[in-house]
Amino acid sequence: MTAVASPHAPVPVTESFVHVSPDGRPDFDLAYERRGSGEPVVLLHGIGHHWQAWEPVLSVLAASCEVIAVDLPGFGASPQLPDGVSYELDSVIPLLNDAFSALGLERPHVVGNSLGGLLALELALHGHARSVTALSPAGFWNGWERRYAYAVLMGMRVGAKGIPDGMLRGMARSAVGRAALTSTIYARPGRRSPEAVVAETRSMRAATGFAPTLEVGRSPDVIFDQDIPGLPVTIGWGDKDRLLLRRQARRAKKAIPGARLVPLPGCGHVPMNDDPALVASLVLQTVRATA
Repeated sequence: MTAVASPHAPVPVTESFVHVSPDGRPDFDLAYERRGSGEPVVLLHGIGHHWQAWEPVLSVLAASCEVIAVDLPGFGASPQLPDGVSYELDSVIPLLNDAFSALGLERPHVVGNSLGGLLALELALHGHARSVTALSPAGFWNGWERRYAYAVLMGMRVGAKGIPDGMLRGMARSAVGRAALTSTIYARPGRRSPEAVVAETRSMRAATGFAPTLEVGRSPDVIFDQDIPGLPVTIGWGDKDRLLLRRQARRAKKAIPGARLVPLPGCGHVPMNDDPALVASLVLQTVRATA
């Protein structure tokens, strides 16, 4: 276990790694942060991000639950999947369930944002989650909306890779600079600390899982259109989401009629930063609904 300094964490951060040995498949490692006790809640971030995206809500959730925030394979501190292991959903979903087992979790509550939201829904569909909170989940787009989102993501990736570190640190010190760097995903980028903006830009720059994940998502088959009966599902969507437009929420509700659809006023694509109290309340309500 390696201690990692975090300038915006209310408690010390102790990032850990779990070694996962799936039957008949290559081993892999995942980085994660684990806090609190109680009902197990796994947090899954979006493409290009890292587990620290959840930092604004972690301590609130950890006061009531055991919270495990994961760096997905090839993002944050997690290495890329081994050669020959696909990033297709039918490959990644059983691998994540294997990771749950390695962490001592059985059907945890799963919360996901963007790509993580799609993964959370898929995990529930395959019986690996006891509830789902999906925040602006991928998979409810039409053709041009998917192309638009991917163009924006590629622009973010190119920008992150192209900006020198000194310039990045300088921009992050001002509210205007932080807005230039992160307003695509945050409605209130000024709330992010300079250190957090630098760290997430570097994470986007270094993400070895970005290209293979994006390539999988280019397929028109990456659509979520199946119901998930029998367990609580909450879908939250920011009304200022500039990446996955909020009208996609209507398709999510159509696909999952029993889901609770909650608008997130004043929130962008990554709402945990824009309104931490609202997001934490949404997650805890969904977790408690299983009772």
